[in-house]
Amino acid sequence: MTVTQDMLDCYPGELANRQVLATAIDACYECAQACSACADACLSEESVADLVRCIGIDLDCRDVCVATGGVLVRQSAADDNLTAAVLAACITACSTCADECESHADMHEHCRICAEACRRCQQACRALLTELA
Repeated sequence: MTVTQDMLDCYPGELANRQVLATAIDACYECAQACSACADACLSEESVADLVRCIGIDLDCRDVCVATGGVLVRQSAADDNLTAAVLAACITACSTCADECESHADMHEHCRICAEACRRCQQACRALLTELA
C-alpha cells in the first residue's frame, strides 16, 4: 500500500478504478525521479558529450511525468479528455526516453534503470488510458 493508494481510498468522490489510478500516479513520480537521477548521472560521465540527447530527453520526460502525476492526483474536477491527452503525452515521453536510455544501457547502469522506470510508467499510463475509454 502506498500513500497514493491511502489517499485515493479515503477520497470522498467516485473514482472508476482506484488501483489503476494509484499505480499510474506512483509510476509517474517514480519515473520523474529516475529521469532526474539519470540526467544527473549522465552529466558525471566522462563521455558526457555522447549523452547530451539522453540528458535532454531525460529532463523532458521528467517534466511530462511530473505534470501528468499532478493532473492525475486532482480528481475533483477531472476532465476525461484532458486526462487522456496528458496520459498520451506521458506515454510518448516515456517511450522516447526508454528508447534513448536503452541505447546506452549496456554502458551505463543508470540508463538501464531509467529505461525500466519509463517502461513501467508507459504501461501504467496505458492501463489508465484504457480505463477512460
